[in-house]
Amino acid sequence: MKMRTKMILKSWRYPVILLTIIGISSIGEWVYFLALNLIVLDKMGVLAVSGLYIIRALSTLFTNIWSGSLIDRMNKKHLLLWLNIFQAVFIALLPLFSSIWTIYGLVFLIGIASSIAGPTTMTYITKLIPQDKRKRFNSLVSFIDSGAFVTGPAIAGIIFMSGTPNFAIYVNAVALFLAALITMSMPNIEKNDFIETKDEKLSLKVLKKDWKLVVDFSRKHIYIMVIYLLFSAVMVLATVIDSLEAAFAIEVLSLSEGDYGFLVSVAGAGIVAGSLVNIIIVKKVATSWLIGLGSLMVSSGYMIYAFSGGFLVAAIGFFILSFSMAFINTGIYTFYQNNVPVEVMGRVGSIYSFIGAFFTIIGTVIFGIIAELISIQIVVILGTLIMFGVTIILFIFNIQPSKASFYSEEKLNQASETVL
Repeated sequence: MKMRTKMILKSWRYPVILLTIIGISSIGEWVYFLALNLIVLDKMGVLAVSGLYIIRALSTLFTNIWSGSLIDRMNKKHLLLWLNIFQAVFIALLPLFSSIWTIYGLVFLIGIASSIAGPTTMTYITKLIPQDKRKRFNSLVSFIDSGAFVTGPAIAGIIFMSGTPNFAIYVNAVALFLAALITMSMPNIEKNDFIETKDEKLSLKVLKKDWKLVVDFSRKHIYIMVIYLLFSAVMVLATVIDSLEAAFAIEVLSLSEGDYGFLVSVAGAGIVAGSLVNIIIVKKVATSWLIGLGSLMVSSGYMIYAFSGGFLVAAIGFFILSFSMAFINTGIYTFYQNNVPVEVMGRVGSIYSFIGAFFTIIGTVIFGIIAELISIQIVVILGTLIMFGVTIILFIFNIQPSKASFYSEEKLNQASETVL
């Protein structure tokens, strides 16, 4: 019994360290951006705060077009280490400047590092965690991310009460530097790997070759890309609808700002509850059902919210959609890790993230204009109906018996080397 316990603790040593690093980054991002919002609001006003969100979106769009080519050519542990240090340094510099354009420039650079860190972490997880343990690990990642949604603003609030937004910025910079130190203790799983593209320098020619590689991969693996694109469509629609959330709650549902705040708290409770249930049932539920049924539940929650006439029904919808997010996220991460070769994971993920970010910006602008010209309620209802249609298609694709091998945890990904 003692030997078995020792083996379990040993096998989960590095995953726990990695979860700690992910947790620091997730919570830190909330603290950093909320503090920055307050700093910019105090110095420059509401319009300047809106600019922060535009800069973040643009940095993501700019980075995803080439970051995959960088990720697949570099050692993932070393890249994560330097990305944490890079973010820590530039976040620490933010309070020193009063020029909005200098702050925007720093936010753009921080956004680049953050955009690279996400897919780099995904690839590192795939290499580190054995296939039969990925679903459990991804459920814990979803729990940490959902916990950050609640604890991040709470920690930021506590820091604001005892200090200043500038102090919160410095705390986050120190935390990211600590994450970098912790990253040094992680295994260098690519130490003896031969990375075919390692010595190629980034150029337009190399980027074109990599984009062609992603297109060719998509053509050869149509089912994988269809599932990923349908999931991306759901997330794009969710983001676009969320952009109208506050206006819908106040103008259509006639809720007070206090009621809307409580509605957001209900969503937070739903996220945490869903993540806890997800951890408990994740090993017993097939990945295909996590994606298919999870997406249907998300769109159903949005529909209940869109057709609600008051606070109670809207709260039920909010709880259902937020409760379901952990299932679909765990499912799609596991599906992606098990079916996309680790050697091209950075390039495939970054290009499809670019497509998602592009359509998110376009969709947000279009829905915003229509809401202004016609009606917020009509736009939100239309968006949720489209989302529901997409999730039905996704559900049908997920549960096809002939595609069960794509969701199997039995087959081993030979490309992935692990330390567990």
